[in-house]
Amino acid sequence: MAVRHFLTLNDMSTSELEDLLDHASKLRKDWHAGNTRDSLKNRVLAMVFEKSSTRTRVSFEAGMTQLGGSAMFLSPRDTQLGRGEPIEDSAIVISSMVDAVMIRTFAHDTVDRFAAASSKPVINALTDDFHPCQLLADMQTYREHRGSIRGATVTWVGDGNNMCHSYINAASQFDFHLNVACPEGYEPDQALLERHDDRVTLFRSPQEAATGANLLVTDVWASMGQEDEQRAREKAFRDYQINPALMAQADPDALFMHCLPAHRGEEISTDMMEHPGSVVWHEAENRLHAQKALLEFLILNRLD
Repeated sequence: MAVRHFLTLNDMSTSELEDLLDHASKLRKDWHAGNTRDSLKNRVLAMVFEKSSTRTRVSFEAGMTQLGGSAMFLSPRDTQLGRGEPIEDSAIVISSMVDAVMIRTFAHDTVDRFAAASSKPVINALTDDFHPCQLLADMQTYREHRGSIRGATVTWVGDGNNMCHSYINAASQFDFHLNVACPEGYEPDQALLERHDDRVTLFRSPQEAATGANLLVTDVWASMGQEDEQRAREKAFRDYQINPALMAQADPDALFMHCLPAHRGEEISTDMMEHPGSVVWHEAENRLHAQKALLEFLILNRLD
């Protein structure tokens, strides 16, 4: 069987994604019930980090341990990856010794090249273009609180970044409509928008974009690598904050999500994490369970 990778949501079919989320919710319930599982006993995940992380490292490492396997942390400082070894050479060697590879890096081309040379599944744990693992957790969280997201309206407020790009893919895969509210000059990738123009509507006004929405989502104004743009971004995004007033424009049962870390007082108001519609902490924990389901799917080629 050909090796499967997870570089964007489009690497799985809609039915596979739905089955994976069902399995993730089962794994969450089992974990909370105190049940143990050793489906990945003696399996090893290599975790390549070129960008720093809290939730990604903890969730993948804890997830492998909870499934009976192990994970190893690899940074450019400690390996030949940071000394100019070709990506393809690293991929061939690392994949010959482990059962899967998770990569968190800058250029999406890095994970594409690594996966092309890898003999084992490769997981995109974040690039500058996409963050599909977070979308698994987000979609799982919505399902657990509100049921199917099919036919819903989701509003993205802020930068047209990697998270926004993955929400655009999710709109097609999970059959919802995405409203994107962003200032001029910070739109999502134009080619991606054109491929999904039946699923995405651009707005300049967050209030218009949020009207009647079932889910509001945002991210920090300046992501890793954009710190030198912080002041300019604060000016551009000052009217693009999710707060209780904006939530009031949405459906009364609307949920609020954020991939974290959050900058209170910037992209969200200081009280937004405690808003009745906030499911941020549930969403954060679901990184663990969604990724456990993903690891089983890719390594074992099954979900059970």
